[in-house]
Amino acid sequence: MAALTATTPTNAGTASSGSSVASTDTISTAVMGRTGVYLEVLNGNAGADSVTISDAGQTPSGNSLSGGTYSASVPAGTNRVFVIRREQAAPATGLVTITHSVTATVTYKLYPV
Repeated sequence: MAALTATTPTNAGTASSGSSVASTDTISTAVMGRTGVYLEVLNGNAGADSVTISDAGQTPSGNSLSGGTYSASVPAGTNRVFVIRREQAAPATGLVTITHSVTATVTYKLYPV
């Protein structure tokens, strides 16, 4: 398991080449902005990356979300950007967990918002 690090953009511009993913990664609320982060997954792999993101949030009526995760596919050779909100973090740990079905040539960029 690897803790993802965020790149904070500046007015002058900030270089961001991306970093490797692990099969299981975490995002701490400590690296998030006031509302969360944008997570960009860049898939340079020959196969699709099935990305699963934890969500410890609640429905508008205060009930736990069904399953506590959501999934999306990042097709081979494409990028996808995900919105991760602070409310998705597990209350006990302050972490959002991200899993990947493939890791070779898959990188990420993380921006606080």
